[in-house]
This record gives sequence, structure tokens and C-alpha cells, in this order.
Amino acid sequence: MKSILITGGSGKVGFQLVNHFLDKNFKVVTTTRNSKKFKDNFFPKLDQSKLSNLLVIEVDFTRDDAIEIVADNLQKNNVFLETIVHNARCLDFLKIEEDNSVSEENFSGEFYLDVIFPYRLNLKIINQQEGNLKNIIFISSIYGVVAPTPALYDDLHKSSPINYGVSKAAQIHLVKELAVRLGPETRVNCVSFGGIKGRTNKAFLEKYSSLNPLHKMLEEIDVIAPVDFLVSEGSSNMTGQNLIIDGGWTIW
Repeated sequence: MKSILITGGSGKVGFQLVNHFLDKNFKVVTTTRNSKKFKDNFFPKLDQSKLSNLLVIEVDFTRDDAIEIVADNLQKNNVFLETIVHNARCLDFLKIEEDNSVSEENFSGEFYLDVIFPYRLNLKIINQQEGNLKNIIFISSIYGVVAPTPALYDDLHKSSPINYGVSKAAQIHLVKELAVRLGPETRVNCVSFGGIKGRTNKAFLEKYSSLNPLHKMLEEIDVIAPVDFLVSEGSSNMTGQNLIIDGGWTIW
């Protein structure tokens, strides 16, 4: 049975991926800061016959021992990962100050979560499994590729904090660095998504849709196929790439 770790399984993207790879009969490991809340909210939405293939690890990635917690749980449950999907987020780091600046703590926190933590987790898993990790995928954003469009937002600073885009840009370059340093044993790729429906009102949806060639936002289900492709043998000759799924947003 193939096994995959999807960090941040309670998010919009994370849950779609957890559900999809369970349906494909993977051994799915996911992380959450609150396992009870995850089980209460999401277990009823999953195929009950597949729950035995799901391992939920409760861990806060800001803790000093977070990587050890993940590694110990994998070892204890005899799980040898073939794929890691880095998807974890912490909205707390996206809060801004009264003067519209981002605090040093939040800037550092976002960068740590997007770049430093996944880098260190990758190396820990590779060393623990003696190099058996074959595939690493980062979930990034178009704001790691282009700067935000001010006309889209009523309040640019609050709606699109600067530390998010800067950290995502660094994350995309981390993908390239890791592809060089971990190849040929391990492939490393990235998916940068455009706006996804879910937390937006009708006015924002209409404005966003008018600003890209396909005139729409992504649906939550749209996140599945690109990641599935990068996990599959169909992408076996891809590494160090950033797959952009954005309705054409970044082409103009």
C-alpha cells in the first residue's frame, strides 16, 4: 500500500487531498493541531470503510519538538512514506499591526512554517527511512509568483499580508534547491493555486473572476487533479517545477 503524509488535513486543500487519497487506497497520514476537532468535523465526511487507513497526528508545528512528534508517530505505526505533501498553514501569522506592518514574530512565523519547517521535516524523514522518500510536493500560491493586485482588495494590507507572498516565493525556490540536492532519489515539485472559493463574498468573486482569462475562481475539488498528477508516474520526469493552477491569473 502506498503511503502519503498530507500536513494540514483540516484545511480546504488538505481535506480534499486526504479524502481523495483515502479513496485511492493510500495509507494517509495527516496532521492537525486538534485531533478531536478533526475527527468530529471530518470523519463523518469520509468513507467509513477506509478510516483504518488514516492516521491523524496531533501536532503544533511551532513547537520545538514537532518534527520528533511526527517522526515518532510514523515509526510507532510502522509507516514508511513515499510522498509528503506540505500544506500546513497558520492564519495567526497573517495578522497585521495597526500601522499595516507585519510584526517580526509573524514574518518569522510564516517563513518558518512555509520554508524552514518543511525543509527540516523532509530531511528527518529521509534520514529516518534511509532514503525511501520518493516524492515531495509543496502547496504554494500564485502570490509566490506575482505580487497581489491592489484593485482586487478593499484593504490590501489586511487581505494580503506581505509576509505571505514573500514566504511563498521562498518556498518555490526551496523546491528548486531541494530538487537539485535530493535528486535523483527524490522528486520535489510544487503547485501554486489561484483563489479558491470558500471564504469570499459575491462581490469579491465577481471582481476576481473579471481579472483572469477563465473568469472564475477555483472550486475546492480543483486542487485534487494537479496533486494527483504529481504523485503519479505520469510526472516521473518532473522535478523542481512549479505547476500553476490559477485560471490564467499570472499570465497578465
